[in-house]
Amino acid sequence: MEPVKVAMVSLGCPKNQCDAELMMEKINKAGYKLVEEAGLADVVVINTCGFIQSAKEEAIEEIMEAVNRKNDGINKKIIVTGCLAQRYTKLMDEEFPEVDGILGIGCNDDIVDAIQAVLKGERIVRESGEKPLDMEGKRLLSTMAHYAYLRIADGCDNRCSYCAIPYIRGGFKSRPMENIIEEVKYLVSQGVRELVLVAQDTTRYGLDLYGKLMLPELLDKICEIEGVKWIRLLYCYPDRITDELIACIKRNPKILHYMDIPLQHCNGDILKAMNRSGDRKSLTALINKIRAEIPDIVLRTTFITGFPGESNAQFEELAEFAQEIKFQHLGCFAYSAEEGTPAAEMENQIPDREKEHRAEIIMGQQEIRLEEFCSQQVGKTFETVVEGYDRYSEMYFGRNFMYAPEIDGMIYFTGKNLKIGQFVQVEITDSVDNNLLGQLKS
Repeated sequence: MEPVKVAMVSLGCPKNQCDAELMMEKINKAGYKLVEEAGLADVVVINTCGFIQSAKEEAIEEIMEAVNRKNDGINKKIIVTGCLAQRYTKLMDEEFPEVDGILGIGCNDDIVDAIQAVLKGERIVRESGEKPLDMEGKRLLSTMAHYAYLRIADGCDNRCSYCAIPYIRGGFKSRPMENIIEEVKYLVSQGVRELVLVAQDTTRYGLDLYGKLMLPELLDKICEIEGVKWIRLLYCYPDRITDELIACIKRNPKILHYMDIPLQHCNGDILKAMNRSGDRKSLTALINKIRAEIPDIVLRTTFITGFPGESNAQFEELAEFAQEIKFQHLGCFAYSAEEGTPAAEMENQIPDREKEHRAEIIMGQQEIRLEEFCSQQVGKTFETVVEGYDRYSEMYFGRNFMYAPEIDGMIYFTGKNLKIGQFVQVEITDSVDNNLLGQLKS
């Protein structure tokens, strides 16, 4: 008898992807056949994101597509998990009767039981309640074989006034260091060479378990593991980028000179309303310190435009700050009023059109800065990991330390007989559309 085919559709951030990979391992171990295309599956598991309005809309669209396939006899059963299912369990139960299973994130461990139940004709709706998300266990990686996301914590204690994550995933919870180290050893044994560290706030790691910030110590221990080649840091909170952390990055050649620091804004009054600290002066000083200590550091950040009460002058200050700092990578999002958050109840909400227009201005300016940055790389040689071959251009493509997987650019380069996951030296010869062009250097 042919095994039941299951497809995992995971939306949102790398942390959500880690949840999906934990569930995929359980599904695979239970004997179900995992397929990549939802249209080929008997059971579709949709691991949703519910962070902002656009993410909710994407999740609902994905659910409706699955419902349409089910009505057409393509998919037999639909299970919804993830942040949207966690946040709106009862509402989804009412609004999507065609969905066969709804699991809050604390019930992710029940995924195999849920599949078995819906295949028997049962309809299940399970809220997490106080049940925490289980971050431990083997994962079936959905990334390319040479890199993996390494989640070191979940939840958040920062309580930014615009953010629903603490209401969805709860308070900040670090994983025990020994568990992380064991996972790294396992990932390396499976061929992983690049580890991308993720959490809602990686710099807060260890504070809840050990009473102090432990990210530098964790990084030192990971660097000792043979087989780890690159370590990349995402989601670093500016208040906790300490001198110790900067020194740790400097002394460990395995830690890439790349940091993702979501700043959200630079105006002191807006940051205070966001329940964040700092202002343009202090943030500029932090970035100048990082760049003084690590001159080739590549910085990624995110901004929010149109936060309640943001004046034209405060927006202009943000645009000037971006122009002054010249972040190599920058994402900008129009503010999304999330129900249940303090910011959603604030006065002076800004019209959607204006919020989006301001975001477009920031991103338009960033395109120019990125073009300048790319042109400055011409003539330099970088260690680059091969990630594929483009038949149309007859060039390989890959990433160097400046590019995080899935969110930044690519390097396209000539070469012969290269393998995916191979590390090579590439000399940059040109840049086109904010991607780098190069040639293999022997």
